[in-house]
Amino acid sequence: MNTTRTVLRTLATLALVLFAASGSGISNAQAQQAAQRNGVVIQVSDADPGKWNLALNNAKNIQTDLGAANVDIEVVAYGPGIGMLKLDSTVGGRVDEAMAGGVKVVACDNTMKGQKLTRSDMLNGIGYRLLYGGQEKD
Repeated sequence: MNTTRTVLRTLATLALVLFAASGSGISNAQAQQAAQRNGVVIQVSDADPGKWNLALNNAKNIQTDLGAANVDIEVVAYGPGIGMLKLDSTVGGRVDEAMAGGVKVVACDNTMKGQKLTRSDMLNGIGYRLLYGGQEKD
């Protein structure tokens, strides 16, 4: 949590610096670049419901601190963590709440294949990515 607060304070400080600089002759292109949305990816590779709740709490805190309209958040599940995206997941309700609040939740297709899971086994509304070593493959 302290790491999250440190990151958020750093982002807030950067925003203040950019705001203060806006009256001192920065170009329109620089102002547009500063106005771009922030993006955060949270990866979860653990089947522990407590860690999932922590990840979902962090996503909500980021939205609260930065404003949900100012940040794109994606939670990516792979390895043992993918079980928390199954229909019988103990955190399914929290995942649904996060998605309703604008958080994108994604399952790794490669992990699903390895665990012989199909999309019909998974929570409704989640996304899917083909990942290798935590990186998306084109």
